[in-house]
Amino acid sequence: MASSAPPGDRAAEARPRLVTRPLLLRLVTVVGSSASFHLMLSAVPAYTQSAPGGGSGMAGLATGTLMLATVAGELVAPWLAARCGYRLLLGAGLLLLGAPALALIVSQSAACLVAVCLVRGIGFAFALVAGGALTAELIPRERRGEGLALIGVMSGVPSLVGLPLGAWLALHTGYGPVCWVAALAALASIAAVPGLPGREAASEPPPGILAAARTGALGRPTAVFAVTAVGAGIVVTFLPSAVAPEHAGVVAVALFVQPAAATAARWVAGRRADRHGAAGLLVPGLASSATGILLIALTGSPAAVVVGAALFGAGFGITQSATLTLMYSRVALSGYGTVTALWNIAYDGGMGVGAVGFGAVADATGHSWAFVLTALLMLPALVPAWRDRAAASGPGR
Repeated sequence: MASSAPPGDRAAEARPRLVTRPLLLRLVTVVGSSASFHLMLSAVPAYTQSAPGGGSGMAGLATGTLMLATVAGELVAPWLAARCGYRLLLGAGLLLLGAPALALIVSQSAACLVAVCLVRGIGFAFALVAGGALTAELIPRERRGEGLALIGVMSGVPSLVGLPLGAWLALHTGYGPVCWVAALAALASIAAVPGLPGREAASEPPPGILAAARTGALGRPTAVFAVTAVGAGIVVTFLPSAVAPEHAGVVAVALFVQPAAATAARWVAGRRADRHGAAGLLVPGLASSATGILLIALTGSPAAVVVGAALFGAGFGITQSATLTLMYSRVALSGYGTVTALWNIAYDGGMGVGAVGFGAVADATGHSWAFVLTALLMLPALVPAWRDRAAASGPGR
């Protein structure tokens, strides 16, 4: 017998519900971890400047320790999650991210600063990997792209607010309140963890990160995303010093436009991936990113810088959404932690490599030519992007 429900109702029934109570609880932990991390990210370098014996070297050591610890934590998190489950590891990550921030209220010693950054980096890595794998389990496969984009938006907003807010609070209220707010943001969100679905520890270890990276199904999208992450590290780090002083106001506009475009593009790409597949988004995402970097090379033109930042942001958002959606779709449930770790390593590692490498090149060529070279060096990544699209449209991968 034919259904008497209107077409719109039948379409709604066909599409499973996206926002559920467990996903809302997961969003609480996303906001808490991201806010805690980014509040301190902008405040700690300035905090080290006022510490006894502090300075630029100590600021660099603090940030470097934080990022190195994050990558190290991402490497071991899938192995730990297989033994204790994602929910327990997420709670541990939030605890390690939040509680150490309180130590900076009582000590400004170099040893304390480094230790706090080390522990918080590991905690952030655990929260990223365990939380990301839980997220993939909570989202219906039919709406995975849209759901991952929603999580990306919710994690991006605290970073947009937290980075300037951390610096503002430190300037107007001192570093103590920043530490308290950062600690409470992570610790309070632990209350949401028990409401998330539990998972028995895996009887077998998850696929190794290096082994996963060597497979074409995961290695190709990882390589494409890492290349765009290189560009992100360069834009955030060097755009303020690359733009001519008389156009300094353009920097603020460009640094707002870039993440805003990335957030919007990530959402649109996620919805498109659910309907038409994600593999076809890699080439346009990469092309938009490279074109944006090339336009930013015209540092004397405010219009070119802003448009370039928008194009790069859009391309970065597209590749964020498409690569993560593809990678989750190509592994079994036991591999979600490995995918999350691999994707975040590409993110953190790409940004770090981009900042270091661009600095060395810019010293020799100047910023404009360094941007041009960066755009050209992104083009070889079109090869794995094209191959991935061909593999996805073929009979096998």
